[in-house]
Amino acid sequence: MKTIREINEKIKKGEAVVVTAEELIELKKTSNSKKLVEEIDVVTTGTFGPMCSSGLFINFGHSKERIKMGGGKVYLNGVSAYSGLAAVDVYIGATALPDDDPRNSKYPGEFKYGGGHVIEDLVSGKEVELIAYAYGTDCYPKKYLKTRITLSDVNEAILFNPRNCYQNYNVAVNLSNKTIYTYMGVLKPNLGNANYCSAGQLSPLLKDPYLKTIGFGTKIFLGGGIGYVCWWGTQYNPSVKRKENGIPMVGGATLALIGDLKQMKNEFLKGASLTGYGTSLIVGVGIPIPILNEEILNWVSIPDEEIFAPVVDYSYDYPNSTGKILEYVNYAQLKSGNIKLMGKNVPTGSLSSYKKAKEIAEILKNWIKNGDFLLTEPIFYFPGPESGYKFKPMKEV
Repeated sequence: MKTIREINEKIKKGEAVVVTAEELIELKKTSNSKKLVEEIDVVTTGTFGPMCSSGLFINFGHSKERIKMGGGKVYLNGVSAYSGLAAVDVYIGATALPDDDPRNSKYPGEFKYGGGHVIEDLVSGKEVELIAYAYGTDCYPKKYLKTRITLSDVNEAILFNPRNCYQNYNVAVNLSNKTIYTYMGVLKPNLGNANYCSAGQLSPLLKDPYLKTIGFGTKIFLGGGIGYVCWWGTQYNPSVKRKENGIPMVGGATLALIGDLKQMKNEFLKGASLTGYGTSLIVGVGIPIPILNEEILNWVSIPDEEIFAPVVDYSYDYPNSTGKILEYVNYAQLKSGNIKLMGKNVPTGSLSSYKKAKEIAEILKNWIKNGDFLLTEPIFYFPGPESGYKFKPMKEV
């Protein structure tokens, strides 16, 4: 048994042995777990893909004649921001759209610009137009404001993402005879393609399936800067069915993440336009896994061949919540570019970038090796399968 404190002491002395999850998988082929636990201190992970439940809190500071944006209307580059917080605090979500966006009235909609793009523009150092409409009060008399801002102009810009890093996820296919447009991309008719969105053997929550090292306060790589796990994510469900190796057979845990946008980089935060669906934000996340014991090492070293994802029909079963799973395929099959499904060879495509996931894991590895990043002991760990905690669907009247 090791402790996080002991590992941090080794990091401070420049003695910690740090590898990426991909490197560990290769090492495991020629070495046993007991030896590797003794030799390796930290394993780094990474993922880079669209994460809709993301957004940004901004405090603009007060104009000379004060304005109360709360209860009014606020737009950033024409995209609606939520103003119901306070005088000059807003939240802009990744899927927010301009009021004049045609949406899907001209099907399929293009969704050229939305909240995710605003966040990318800000982190890129670009000017963004701010327009605010207020109703005016004695203490906040100004009723209209139009100006241009950059990230350096605002007091705070806090990236707060209520649901990131889904632990495993669906492989999306289309059994209908027409093309459909989804958050999993464009799906061709009659099993014309299969889309997935995960880094597989590098994905953070697949490397610690029971979240034994990840909890409230865990320090992470977020968008090219430092971030933290600040709660379990929305739709968190640790009680799903699992394989014998602990990997969930469907989407399981999620994380709520927070960090200072002013420390981040635009190469790890990208606005996304999903035809016929909407906008999103592609987020780069890397989480260090301390190798405290042999059990954790065995989880972290699970390869793509042993990580299976459910194949779901997005033309009927997904939109109607039937729960039907057509088949399970592993990530080695998915990454090969082709899977066998219902007697048919189906080409695969990924919405996430494995290349960027590898880059994130490597950057985090170097931060730790250079002593620039210490691990944190979570203040508390999140509910596990034994808790019975489950995600509940909407109750409809």
